[in-house]
Amino acid sequence: MSKETTCFDVFEKCVTAIQAAELIESESDNDKEFHFQNWVEQRLKTLSFNFDPPKRHSYPDFRIVQFTEGYEVKGLKTPGRDKNFDSNSQAPSGFHNGRDVFYVFGRYPKKITSYPKSERGYRQYPVIDLVICHGDFLSLDRDYVHENKHIKGFGSYGDIMIRDRKMYVAPTPFALTEGTTGLLTLILPDSYVPDERFQTVGHLARKEAEELVVSYSFDLQTNEILTSRVKNPKAGTEHKFVAYRLKTQNNKPVKMISQNQIFAEMELAQREAEK
Repeated sequence: MSKETTCFDVFEKCVTAIQAAELIESESDNDKEFHFQNWVEQRLKTLSFNFDPPKRHSYPDFRIVQFTEGYEVKGLKTPGRDKNFDSNSQAPSGFHNGRDVFYVFGRYPKKITSYPKSERGYRQYPVIDLVICHGDFLSLDRDYVHENKHIKGFGSYGDIMIRDRKMYVAPTPFALTEGTTGLLTLILPDSYVPDERFQTVGHLARKEAEELVVSYSFDLQTNEILTSRVKNPKAGTEHKFVAYRLKTQNNKPVKMISQNQIFAEMELAQREAEK
């Protein structure tokens, strides 16, 4: 059954804006978070539904009022770290607090200082490519609840507290797929049915892992992190997704890359981040 959703209209507005050279505007050359989020907000404002504006540390960034949906926005510099992303308020998920969650990934030029400023003094630069995907494409977990914990008693005098503030690092759709670079793509579970505006450009599948990490511990003497794993009762189960574009767009096919390639991309990205 087709779902009533905002994602097709949101995607179309993003495509139209990029094709019309609606640029990202940044008040500061050091803005690492809000410039692309503001660009997405402008697209939402052109639609007929209401949404709650983003708040610091809120998840997802934009919560739609009339629909149980939300949008989490991730701007990515390219060339640069665009194969994975940090999530420090919530593990990536397609469902949170009763809402379906869509992720908006937009890549923009790394050297934004090479672009001129507008009359208002804001740096302006383009969205190079974009993927909107349902969060289930990143992770299916519905049961895990993110919490930050702490322990007391650390240090020579026993009065230092250690906070366990988790940071999740997940692959972006640009690391998971071929055929999205330089283009604008919408990726959804196969339960979503588009209207006549859209064409199918790929059938994708993600397979559940053989094992699941259920706990971890950190040795403060050796600086080693140890994990505990259990067998996944749903190991090998495939979950189907479909890649779409507007019929007015390029029909270049989208494909999944191999699991080994994904791990290699993530490992390389992590090493670059630790330099």
